Amino acid sequence: MSRTTTMTVRLGGALSDFVSANVGDDGSYENVSEYIRDLIRRDKERAEQEAFDRLKGELTHAFAAPEETYQPLTAAEVIARNRA
Repeated sequence: MSRTTTMTVRLGGALSDFVSANVGDDGSYENVSEYIRDLIRRDKERAEQEAFDRLKGELTHAFAAPEETYQPLTAAEVIARNRA
């Protein structure tokens, strides 16, 4: 089961007004907590997508390399190289 943590966020002026406009009867969210959770979920998804895109780019680059650039390595050699 996931743990729930209570956090306090202070907003003033325009940010507070913006949140208020998006919450309640006139907004898309029932309460501020729901709004913040949605923002965090979306930001997490964006960060995960960026990481995936970077990995995909690296793999695309690696697989496009000419065959002669590859060299056989044992797992121990890879580990030693990465520790250096």
